[in-house]
Order: sequence, then C-alpha cells, then structure tokens
Amino acid sequence: MRGTMVLFLFMIVFLSAVTTSFAATVTYDHRALVIDGKRKVLISGAIHYPRSTPQMWPDLIQKSKDGGLDAIETYVFWNLHEPVRGQYDFEGRKDLVSFIKLVKQAGLYVVLRIGPYVCAEWNYGGFPLWLHFIPGIEFRTDNEPFKVEMQRFTTKIVDLMKQESLFASEGGPIIFSQIENEYGNGDIEPYYGNRAKPYVDWAAGMATSLNTGVPWNMCQQKDAPDPIINTCNGFYCDQFTPNSDKKPKMWTENWTGWFLSFGGAVPTRPVEDVAFAVARFFQRGGTFQNYYMYHGGTNFGRTSGGPFIATSYDYDAPIDEYGLIRQPKWGHLKDLHKAIKLCEEAMIATDPTITSLGPNLEAGVYRTGSGLCSAFLANVGTQSDATVNFNGNSYKLPAWSVSILPDCKNVVFNTAKINSMRTLSRFISQSSEDVASFSGWSWVNEPVGISSQNAFMKLGLAEQINTTGDKSDYLWYSASIEIKGNEPFFQDGSQTVLHVQSLGHALYAFINKKLAGSVKGSSGNAKVALEVPISLVTGKNTIDLLSLTVGLQNYGAFFDLKGAGVTGPVQLKGLTNGSTTDLSSQQWTYQIGLKGEEIGLSNGGSSLWVSQPALPKNQPLIWYKTNFDAAGGNEPLALDLSSLGKGEAWVNGQSIGRYWPTNNAPNGGCVSSCNYRGSFNSNKCLKDCGKPSQLLYHVPRDWLKPSGNVLVLFEEMGGDPTQISFATRQIGSLCSRVSESHPVPIDIWTSDQEAAKKAGPTMLLECPSANQVISSIKFASFGTPGGTCGSFSHGKCSSKNAISIIQKACVGSRKCNIGVSIATFGDPCLGITKTLAVEASCT
Repeated sequence: MRGTMVLFLFMIVFLSAVTTSFAATVTYDHRALVIDGKRKVLISGAIHYPRSTPQMWPDLIQKSKDGGLDAIETYVFWNLHEPVRGQYDFEGRKDLVSFIKLVKQAGLYVVLRIGPYVCAEWNYGGFPLWLHFIPGIEFRTDNEPFKVEMQRFTTKIVDLMKQESLFASEGGPIIFSQIENEYGNGDIEPYYGNRAKPYVDWAAGMATSLNTGVPWNMCQQKDAPDPIINTCNGFYCDQFTPNSDKKPKMWTENWTGWFLSFGGAVPTRPVEDVAFAVARFFQRGGTFQNYYMYHGGTNFGRTSGGPFIATSYDYDAPIDEYGLIRQPKWGHLKDLHKAIKLCEEAMIATDPTITSLGPNLEAGVYRTGSGLCSAFLANVGTQSDATVNFNGNSYKLPAWSVSILPDCKNVVFNTAKINSMRTLSRFISQSSEDVASFSGWSWVNEPVGISSQNAFMKLGLAEQINTTGDKSDYLWYSASIEIKGNEPFFQDGSQTVLHVQSLGHALYAFINKKLAGSVKGSSGNAKVALEVPISLVTGKNTIDLLSLTVGLQNYGAFFDLKGAGVTGPVQLKGLTNGSTTDLSSQQWTYQIGLKGEEIGLSNGGSSLWVSQPALPKNQPLIWYKTNFDAAGGNEPLALDLSSLGKGEAWVNGQSIGRYWPTNNAPNGGCVSSCNYRGSFNSNKCLKDCGKPSQLLYHVPRDWLKPSGNVLVLFEEMGGDPTQISFATRQIGSLCSRVSESHPVPIDIWTSDQEAAKKAGPTMLLECPSANQVISSIKFASFGTPGGTCGSFSHGKCSSKNAISIIQKACVGSRKCNIGVSIATFGDPCLGITKTLAVEASCT
C-alpha cells in the first residue's frame, strides 16, 4: 500500500510538472509589453542556435539566465532550413524547436525574429540562393513571386511553432515575433521607391493574419503600420521614440561589440559604455532591451556572409565564442540588470519625468502616487566628473555614466564603476601528453583547371553566383590560346602580362598549370584586379582562373544582385609595344566547385589519399588528411592554423569554417587602451592591428571521439599542415579593481536593504570552475595602484600589508570577499580616495 501511495504521489508531481504551462495573454501599451495583464521590464540577449551546437545550448541558456536575462532572442535562418525549395531541415544545429524548448525549460521567454531576411552577417542575408532563380522575382519589394515565397516560409515557421505550442498564447515561451529586418534604414527602403511602402504594409498584414496570439515588431521601421511595433537597433537607443504613443519603447539590437572581418582588426566595446547605453535607455522610458549578441558563436561551414566575414562571430559578447563567461562584461551587466529590476515596480507604473541637473547632467525619475520612486542620474559629458544635487542629497557622477537609485536616495549601481572581477583568458597549446600528435598525414592534389564530367562551355565570361548557385565557393574559368610566335603581345614570351578584372572576392591564375599570381579583395572592396607577368610558349597554352567567394553579400539595397567572379576584361598585354588582346568574349570552359568537393574528400573517405613519398608543403590546391585523439579535459578547444594560408577545415566530416590566417589587419587604427567615454562606433576600440584577423578556430567538443578523429584541410594558397596544433582556452588570472567610492555589491541590496546601507564597497574574487581554488596572489595594493589587469603597479600610496591580508582571506578558497576600506587595510595616505587592485591565479 505504501509503495502504491509513493507511486501515486510521484505521478501527481510528474503530471503537475508537465501541465504547468498555461497560455499567457501578451499585449502591449505605450509603456511596455503586457503579459497576463501586467507590464514587464524585460532584458533579452541574442543567441543564434546554429552558431553553437545542441550540446552547448543548455549551458549557454543557463549562463544567460544567471546573467539576469528574461528572454533569449534568435533569428530564423531560411537558407539553413530550406536549402532546396520544399525540402526542410531542422536537425542538429538547425533544431529550432529543441532550442526554444530548452529556453522554456530554463524559465525564460523567447523573441523569435522570423524575418525571413535576417542580415546577421549570414550568407546571403539568410535567403536561400534558389530564391534568386525564380522567374520575375525581386527581393524585399512589392513583388508577387517574392511575397508568395516569403509568406510560404513565414507560415511554415509559424505553423511549426503552433504545432509544438510554443507561442505564449498556447503556453509556450515566445512572447513576440519579428517580420522583416532593418528595412526602414536610410540605405535600404528609399532605394525601393514607391513599391517599398506597399511591401511594408503587406508584410505587416501577412504576419498579423497568421494569428500567433503575440505581438509582432519591425525593427528600424518608422512607418510600421499598427499594430506592428517599430523598434530600435544601434549602439544607443535612448533618444528613440516609437511611431505611436500607443506603442512601447523597445530596443531589439544593442550591439555589445561588432563582427570580425578577414583582413580587419578585432573590434571590442567597453562594458562601461554598454552599461551606460542600457541605463540611459531605461532612464528615458525603455522597457525592453535585447543584447546583440549575448553569445555570438561561430560561423561554421560556409554560413558567414559579408563578404569576408570571419569564421569567429565572437562579437565581444558577454559569453564568448567558446561559451565561456567574458568578465567583467557579463558580471557588470548582471549587476546592472539587478539594479534595473529594483526599479521595475516604479517603472511600469508611470512615465519618467526628465529634468536637467546642469550642463550634460540629467535625471530620469519614476514617481507614483503611492510613494514609489526610482531615479536614474546621468552625466553624458565625456570629460569631467560632476557632483549633482538631487532630492536634497549630493551625488558624484563620473563622466559618461549613469547612477541608479531604486529608492530615489541610495545609489546601488553606477555604469562606470565595475564591482565585477576581470578574467584574463588565453589559449594554451597542447603538448603531446595532452593530445596525441597528428598521425598518418596523407594528401590529394586538387587538379588545376577542368577535371569534372559536369564542366560546360560558354562564349564569354560568366558571373559566378548565377553560375554556381552558391553550391561552392569555387568556379574554374578555363581557356586555351594558340601561340604562333608572331603575336604582338608575345615578344619573347616573358614580356606578356595577364590582366584580369573580377567582381571578387579572390582569384588565382594558372598558366599551363603553374600558379602565376593571386589577388584578394577586402570587406570594403570585394572587387579585384590581377596584373601579372606570364610566360607563354609557342603552341597551345592554357589559362585557368580559379575564382572564389568568401561569403555572399548580406546587407544593402538589392544586395541579392551583387555579383562575383571574373566579369572581365581578361587581356594579354605586350609590355614593349602596348598591344592588347582581349580574351573575354572567346569560348571558356567552366567547372563549378572542386574535384575534391565532388568526390567528398571532406569526409576523409576515398581511395585517392596518398601517404608516400614526402608530404608536399607550401603548394597551392592540396587536400590534407590526418588522424588525432581528443585532448583531455573539458576546456574549449581550438585549432591553431597559423602555419596555413587559406582554405576550409573539417573535423569528422563537419566543417569548422573557412580559415585565412595569412589575411592580416592593417597596421594602424588600434588602441592600447580604450576610453569608454564618448559615443562608440565599430572602429573606436580595435585591437590586434598588423596581425592575422583569426588564427584560432573553434572545434566543438561534442564533434570529437576519444580517439580516431579525422581532420581534413583544403589548402588553397600553400602552407605547412604539420605545424598546426590544438589549444585549450584557459583562465590565466582573476583581477579586480574596486575603490572606496564604489557602490556596495548589488547582491547585498537585493538580499538585505538595511545591511546594504551600512555596508561599504567589497571586492569579490571567484574561480570560474567549481573544482578550482585561488592558489596565489600575484599582486595586491590598497592605495593608488596603476596599470591594468596583468600589469598592475604600485602607486606612491600603498598599504604594506595588503598582499598578506588578501592571501589570508583568499588562498585555498574558491571565492573570497574583502572589504575595500581602511578598516581592512589601514590608511596608507590620509585624505584621498583609495583603491584596491588584486590579481590572483586559480588552479
């Protein structure tokens, strides 16, 4: 009987667990999204499901929740799900439904940006290439063939969500959806003329007709018709106003950093500026904000757009490309979210009152008739700190900062004062003890020129994208020319110059099967022109041009019509007499893709692999294969491909993306330290100038077996594969810098307000992994320390016993708290505000 009762109780618990999803009513008013009759202040973050792996999703979602997010936002990628018209794929990294269900299980909402144009630095803006070939089609305008396809796919996704009961109206986590994307930008909509507005209205009507039961939005769309909410994208959206006083102020993309391009420096955005932008937005009436990106991830395979978007899509996000928390960005924003939520009840009850406190000084106050009061005090000046009087009290505001006062009296958070620790992470090359050496190297030479039975001939030069349908990055152009010896351009053979003009994105030229020259474009100018001396011989000569794309255009008016490939002219020039022979209109033979692609070398199969004699190195157009065992541990893993030129890599048949370690950033434009004060732009805080844009390439742990893994490389330019190595991402140091003027930790406010009022600033150090402890203190100073994390230095004022106090409090523990005050360290210098700086190691 007792066993039956236990079973019965278990079934009750189980049934209650699976039936706790109740349908929610989601609407909006002029202040906020309204869920089940209550306004909500919502903080969201973007995670794109295909830029990570299903095994990574639960951890990414949990870290997002731990960071204070209420919602996860994602695009839906049309070309990923419908690579062939009518043939859908929702498996593996494409399993949108599983991703959303995991978000729901974590207790978070979902923002679903269906588009179906997404931009996102994604290949072709997310459109499938087959769409381009539909007769009469014109993208993103009042065009019937396009609207039919757009409605069909949008309906497919909405129906899929409904089948799984994923909209909030059905008990799911999706609280609103997006149709179209940044169409209203000044460099997009105006170019579509008088057919733009009818298209916007049609898209809005089509979306709302699908009856999802939740609101729809259009970002960057001032003319979005009711009931569509128009929203803001950008580095700052505090000045944004919706196009109707019935709609809430919403920010769908707060850019936490910027994307990386091959040939570009690495962009970063200081967390002080991100926090400033967020606080300003909520100060001035915002109630929904989404970070783009919260986790950027990796452009696996050929998914990156641009062109020239790198494989890494790290985006300087709070969670890095490998799924590790980026400190202090994650922690400082977490504290910000807690401070904002302390103000929520006042914020949802009323509109803010904005008043000036002086030049560049502003207060945003939410005050209700019932006595609730929350305030945001801002110093938008970039040079000087300021002291302001507010409600009879004095407050110090650093330049370019916002202080948050949930009770209109006490500062719980300032955007420029970071309590969160900083981590210094690095990649450590794996020794032979950690990972078996690559073994059994073999190779296959990719034939120069035409090698496929599917080659075809055509008079004149063909545009590449229309020819390949983006089935491959590569297109061969091959022509032959008979030299009799009396040609005006021939002139002793060595005096001939080959001139080729191309729309891009890169080009290799072979004369009689030998590489004669190459050229690459850039993210700013994809077009290329090659002019190289060549040696021709009497008799038959072959000219083989290998043209390649590096991701298709993803943004701009009529981006779908941007061409690629050799469009000419192709000329032979005589250096001595200036004569020119144009080969552009003669017959050319074409081959789409590589022989190795056609026979599936990327999977490591085939009997063509050769292991003897010596491995060829530093030669173009070679496929390489090797075996390896997986590195131990669970730290994120990357391939260091710095010894290679350009190509693509596969691990156990899965593409980790394009690699291009020889493509360096320009020497100028970087800064040693970034001043967060003042308006941010994507070129403000660059690093790694003069260095390769990307050397390390993410290999997801879940793609590996304990042993017998296969790595395949296709090397275009030439390199030495035997010098590649694996590296693991490890935390080098923990650092923190907290002054006596910092607010008390926000957690004290959220747990005990009275204790918070009595407490002072506190430094928290915590090892990132549960099995680690603080093993040493590399530096500690209480006084006027200088420098930055990894290079702290003592100032003129420094407590003599700081390091011993920190060692006693922290060494041997996973985490420690230290009061930042003279009560802890004594007073080494009277009359000045002192700072505690610490660098520690974990093992």
